[in-house]
Amino acid sequence: MDLDTFRKKCDAIVSAVCEVYVGDRDLIEKMLASCLCNGNVLFEDYPGLGKTLLAKVFAKVIGADYKRIQFTPDLLPADIIGTKVWKGDHFELVKGPIFTHILLADEINRSPPKTQAALLEAMEERQVTIEGETFKLEEPFFVIATQNPIEQEGTYPLPEAQMDRFLIRMSPGYPKDVEDEMEILRRRIRWMKDDPTDEIKPVVSIDEFREMQMVVERIYVDESILRYIAELVRATREHEMVEIGSSPRGGLALLKLSRALACMDGRDFVIPDDIKRIAKEALAHRIILDVEYAIEGVRAEKVVEDVLKEVEVPKKVEVKP
Repeated sequence: MDLDTFRKKCDAIVSAVCEVYVGDRDLIEKMLASCLCNGNVLFEDYPGLGKTLLAKVFAKVIGADYKRIQFTPDLLPADIIGTKVWKGDHFELVKGPIFTHILLADEINRSPPKTQAALLEAMEERQVTIEGETFKLEEPFFVIATQNPIEQEGTYPLPEAQMDRFLIRMSPGYPKDVEDEMEILRRRIRWMKDDPTDEIKPVVSIDEFREMQMVVERIYVDESILRYIAELVRATREHEMVEIGSSPRGGLALLKLSRALACMDGRDFVIPDDIKRIAKEALAHRIILDVEYAIEGVRAEKVVEDVLKEVEVPKKVEVKP
């Protein structure tokens, strides 16, 4: 697949999602970039802002199999990954909903950490272990999760190890103006039902999506860009407001996402603007602030903004190996 074909398919995917979901196109493009990297996506915002709808629409548009789990306080790990049951003379595997291309983990922070941890192996290694036996998951496989802000009643904080396994964290936010609010109402009248996802047709097949993922892996990244990424990540650890900075996974996230964004823009090389565009979404959720700043209401995004200003941008970038 050449870059022009790749870009057209990306435009078709984003446009198809926008036909159903009313929201920021940039958000959808970043979500697509993450999924092209086989990355897990976390949507964090208040209830009723279309997080689950967006995840379902995206899964349908790329022609992927998907399963949805509603996380609740009584959900068990076996309800997610599956278990083995005795069938008279042997144990038989009963697969859980995690055996799919896209797992929609709805309100993931409504379940306690023990249940959340059932996803750790799958999110990192694309496999699960059931009673000592390891099973590979589908390709591609990634988790699209939603959660309400931790201040909401009845929620549990995601463990740091799990947060780090999400390639990006984003917030859809409220509709930007009255026109968007009205458009949501118009579409509800047009569809004549609350969930229009049954009528969505894929614009690419899952095999085409796998091929698109391979194209991203061929994008060139200059040494100066690698240094820029490394310096940004290290700067998050040295910031005065930070207790724990980004892990090396943050650097890998920037590398993967910048290649996907470059490819979506029709380029076969990465530029610093690709890094800047996705830095907050890729790094902020990996940063833990000092208590005094957290109490004052400082957000980790402020740290990312600071390091983007402080770290010198490469002045010369080679565009070919």
